[in-house]
Amino acid sequence: MRFNFHKDLIEAGTDEAGRGCLAGPVTAAAVILPKGFKNKKINDSKQLSEKNRMELREFILENAVSYGIAHVFPEEIDRINILKASITAMHRALDQLTSVPEFIAVDGNRFIPYNTVPHECIIKGDGKFLHIAAASILAKTSRDLYMCEIHREFPQYNWMQNKGYPTKEHRDAIRKHGDTEYHRKSFRLLPEQLSLEF
Repeated sequence: MRFNFHKDLIEAGTDEAGRGCLAGPVTAAAVILPKGFKNKKINDSKQLSEKNRMELREFILENAVSYGIAHVFPEEIDRINILKASITAMHRALDQLTSVPEFIAVDGNRFIPYNTVPHECIIKGDGKFLHIAAASILAKTSRDLYMCEIHREFPQYNWMQNKGYPTKEHRDAIRKHGDTEYHRKSFRLLPEQLSLEF
């Protein structure tokens, strides 16, 4: 895994988590790592166990030059759409950085320019660049912690386990109990029922 995209620039990596969920926020993180930063365990957050993610979260928070983490909540997602919400979360995470990046490495293929800072979109960047992987870990763990918090309020949806993703269990709970303030109303919460006419 490469350290960053350019050799001599102050670079921020950014990524988001929760884009495909039915409930909860989309969460993004931005991270600037110090020169010489190394950790062989860091990888795309989806490839790591929950235990490893939480351990690496602490390591990244302690060692990063700067980081930012931002949630965009369902009401705003419904208003502006999930793609814009994902990019908005990335921008808000970048706003929190105490060092101004000279370049932004973005996971994925879509981004809106952040101020005048040059950027590059990198598909599957969280498996290629250390700072994007670190951002993916912070985004995922921050969102998971939030979903565990709201699980206490609505345990019937088991968000502690499914984190708001469209599992069968989650959809069955929506069918039984209806939706909540934490559900994204612009998403298809339940598959459309097919009616056959004879």
